[in-house]
Amino acid sequence: MGIMDIFRRRTSERPDLSETRSSATGYTSAILAAREQWISGQRGVAELSATVQSCISLWEGALAAADVSGADMLDRRDMAIAARGLALRGEAVFLIDGERLTPCTDWDVATRGGRPRAYRVTVAEAGGSFIETALAGEVLHFRLASDASAPWTGQSPLSRARLTAGLLEAVEEVLSEVYRLAPIGSQVVPFPESPETDMAALGRDFRGRRGRVLLRESVNVAAAGGPAPAQDWRPQGLSPDLERSMTRESLDQARNAVCGVYGVLPALMSDSAQGPLVREAQRHLAGWCLQPMVMQMAEECSEKLGSTVQIDVMRPMQAFDVGGKTRAVGAYIEAMAKAREAGLSPAEVGEALRVVDWHE
Repeated sequence: MGIMDIFRRRTSERPDLSETRSSATGYTSAILAAREQWISGQRGVAELSATVQSCISLWEGALAAADVSGADMLDRRDMAIAARGLALRGEAVFLIDGERLTPCTDWDVATRGGRPRAYRVTVAEAGGSFIETALAGEVLHFRLASDASAPWTGQSPLSRARLTAGLLEAVEEVLSEVYRLAPIGSQVVPFPESPETDMAALGRDFRGRRGRVLLRESVNVAAAGGPAPAQDWRPQGLSPDLERSMTRESLDQARNAVCGVYGVLPALMSDSAQGPLVREAQRHLAGWCLQPMVMQMAEECSEKLGSTVQIDVMRPMQAFDVGGKTRAVGAYIEAMAKAREAGLSPAEVGEALRVVDWHE
């Protein structure tokens, strides 16, 4: 074989010379995507903001406290890792290794008919990492918001709201630069022409003299053909006027939108949030965001682990309102007593409970 045969692409004549390309979720594609975002100006650091991390913490806490039945290897630590992966990347992959799950940092997937068939996963180690190939049945692949064009991948909430995430990043970056570089609290005071050493000494004299009377010479002097400005010793502040730029309103709106993307009611982050509002925000997050997500995770586990897996975040995340729970228990016992007095069978009582979604 000549040296030029190495560079020729003859897949029909020489199968051993055929090129192998990585799939759309591998390390190379991630580097190219990061490079593209850097060139286009989208750095994607909105996930570093406290708003996003607060939402991710709620996801982690909810999934770590969830009730998992039918999958002993899926412990609370793995649930928290899965929650963080779904929140930031939209995906989480675990290698089924005997009686435990091993989280994967990167993976390539081979599909057939739009369904994963095999994986090449990267597992992190303290001194590096190793790559292992596994069939689809040996891997738990949790996905969030999969698209029809690529059902084997997931999308994070921030990737589905790039404009809002970019606005939050830009506003927080501007504010951080203002507080770091702008002369906040500084003032310019008119003073007659003097040597630089005298001006420096005068500036030092003003430091720390709070509440004292400072007497200095006026600037109302006639020199160079005319008097100085009439404002005399009136200082001029150098602090930037952020109110006119509406940075506070823009920051609040961006924060509220990001919270909404993660299923967190923006009112939960309000300073005036009260107990009933906090409880309703918890129920909203659990009922409309996290519970459908963990039900998909349970289906993936049931398919790969060979047992019926159920995951529930509603019970652990319920607000423990003592008064409300007491009234609910009293009403439930009273209803059961009336049902027995009326002679209703357990099946009829169960049918009534199913109507109000109180069945198991």
